[in-house]
Amino acid sequence: MRASRFFVSTLKEAPADAEVVSHRLMVRAGMIKRLAAGIYNYMPMGLRVIRKVEAIIRQEMDRAGAVELLMPVVQPAELWQETGRFDKMGPELLRVKDRHDRDFIVQPTSEEVITDIARQELRSYKQLPKNFYHIQTKFRDERRPRFGIMRGREFTMKDAYSFDRDKDGAAKS
Repeated sequence: MRASRFFVSTLKEAPADAEVVSHRLMVRAGMIKRLAAGIYNYMPMGLRVIRKVEAIIRQEMDRAGAVELLMPVVQPAELWQETGRFDKMGPELLRVKDRHDRDFIVQPTSEEVITDIARQELRSYKQLPKNFYHIQTKFRDERRPRFGIMRGREFTMKDAYSFDRDKDGAAKS
């Protein structure tokens, strides 16, 4: 793309609330723009960087034999209630109800869902080890979001999960 058509908006000064160097530099370079406390728009240059980092991560995870999948951001509360984390998680866990008054959560992580997938799909120890990963937007309702995207409320994260025959296998995977 030609530079004249690329959308970049830089700043001479960093905002006063930018506490860490990386946050100041990303804002000044026009990579991110604050939408709300701990929630940022990723501008074209910032998004390009994210996509390049994701490509490197995918390449390395694939090379390690992991399988990529994608799980929902909105998850049924029943899975979280089953593990006890629905109540234990506290106010960081964003809870919502659908139009039928069913409980859901906006996931901060996906252990409950990947465990549900594994218990439904992995039928024999012969299918193990199995390593899964995903790169996805997460949400945690942090009390005090700070440090730009380092401790934001909405963020992109790569999670990996391994299912193994025993502890020795888990240590290797």
